[in-house]
Amino acid sequence: MAEPLRDRARRATGWRLRSNDDERPHFVVCGSDPLAYWVVRALLGAGPTAGQVRVTLVVPERRRSDGPDGRDVPGVRVVAADRLDEATFRRAGLADADGLALLHQDDVGNMHAALCAQEVEPRLRLVARMFNTNLADGLRQLFPGSAVLSDASMAAPAFVAAALGELAPTHFRHAGRTLYVARRADVRPQDVVCGLAVTTDPELVRVLPADEATADVVLAEATGRPPGTELAARRLVRARRRRQPVEVLLRAIRSFATRKIGIAVLVLLGVIAVLGWLNARAAAVTWGEALYLTLVTTLSGQDPDVNKPVAAQVMQVVLNLAGLALIPLITAAVVDGIVNARLALHTGRIQPDRSGHVVVVGLGNIGTRVMAQLHDFGVEVVAIDKNPDARGAALAHRLGVPVIVGDAGLEETLRSASVDTSQALVVVSTDDGANLRAALIARSLDPDLRVVLRLFDGDFAERIQQAFGIGISRSVSYLAAPSFAAALLDRAVIATIPVDRHALLVTEVPVVAGSPLDGRPLGAVARPGEVRLLAHTRAGQKGDWSVDPRVVVHAGDRLTVVARRAGLTALLRETTPAPPSRHPDE
Repeated sequence: MAEPLRDRARRATGWRLRSNDDERPHFVVCGSDPLAYWVVRALLGAGPTAGQVRVTLVVPERRRSDGPDGRDVPGVRVVAADRLDEATFRRAGLADADGLALLHQDDVGNMHAALCAQEVEPRLRLVARMFNTNLADGLRQLFPGSAVLSDASMAAPAFVAAALGELAPTHFRHAGRTLYVARRADVRPQDVVCGLAVTTDPELVRVLPADEATADVVLAEATGRPPGTELAARRLVRARRRRQPVEVLLRAIRSFATRKIGIAVLVLLGVIAVLGWLNARAAAVTWGEALYLTLVTTLSGQDPDVNKPVAAQVMQVVLNLAGLALIPLITAAVVDGIVNARLALHTGRIQPDRSGHVVVVGLGNIGTRVMAQLHDFGVEVVAIDKNPDARGAALAHRLGVPVIVGDAGLEETLRSASVDTSQALVVVSTDDGANLRAALIARSLDPDLRVVLRLFDGDFAERIQQAFGIGISRSVSYLAAPSFAAALLDRAVIATIPVDRHALLVTEVPVVAGSPLDGRPLGAVARPGEVRLLAHTRAGQKGDWSVDPRVVVHAGDRLTVVARRAGLTALLRETTPAPPSRHPDE
């Protein structure tokens, strides 16, 4: 018997629908990079039970990078299209979708796609990725109910904090309290709300430990003190101001002229000093008089005297010749310094040595944000990018940040940025291989250098940490994806807290009547390592932060929790009734 056309189409797309009237929420995601991958993963794990969300992913015909972009995630319908227009959105089933996520790294393209999507479904929930704040404001005006987010803005503070050796500056306000992440040693005991993680062993970071007293990273209530990142930046600026003037002068002299000219000048000055000393001994004069005679003889050649001893006359002639050679060398050094300065200004090559600064590799969305925030803190920054017209190059020039155009995977490029004397290296290009090469070369130049490495693959990051001791890595997409997925689901994620390579989500979960948690005590909510309860709110009442585990949960209550992704998914299953069972043949 011939296979029905509808079944053949479903088999060709890899998408298995139970029926045309599938009542599961349907979301369309447009993107082809790691952010799209993590958003799809977050959506598929967001339902109270597995398989309760349908996802259609719109990707270009060909892959644009070697990294995963979501098209290989099981259970996802894939629509290949190089243009996001009305026809593509109709193929993706946008007319009956519950939300659309536009995740391409093209602000104008995302805005055009949003306008096309509006023609297909005017009342659509829209979540767009935007870097340019002006375009983001324009999109919000065109689509008042939309959510316009920037993954760069979300992730950049974590990179800045890691570069300064501090915790990510996470602040949020909820239920009348302003909370922030801090080290336990930096806050008063009465300001601690809960323990978040144990980070004393960098190779084994434990989040949401069962014994909160062991956590050195805590969630605390704000008391008006500046965050740790700002304090670290202030200390770095003060340390740079206290540099020894002699050291700065020597570095300036070394960078002013080429090595050969500098050696020639030093040798000539040494010859003049030796001859001056010999002349002083022959003339039997004091050191002051000897210095005067040496300088006058060298620079002017005056005061010839045939009655002097032959040795004195020979030394005077040699000094005159040295003076004739010294003036051209000084002129050459000045000209060489001017030429080097102009070449550095033209090519972006950094000639003078630096120390205590932060080197940022990659001036894309994330690198630009990191560079700007470090500059705002007063931290000296040097940027590296292969492309002279990179997204952040213009901003770097306006801020006065030196930009080196070159491959960060080459040792000479990193040396041009004085990475061996820097405080930290932040590598945030979009190429994992190039990032790793730059990190390893920098570590070979300075084994104690703090490296903030952007890697997509979490397993790869762990293996790199074990093999090379590079323990600080961040995935921008992993940190930002929960907020994009929550906006698409119309669920409020209050904050995302990055701890090492983990992402903790602070959210408020409502308890639905008939759910497994309805009628159970609050003590059943917390799960060590997965979920921690912060506050309990009765319907129509204010939140109670002094949680009593014996209090019974009722339908309509709201639970404020901090949780890992898996823990939050499990909690959603406990707070939502199970869907009615359906026959497989329906």
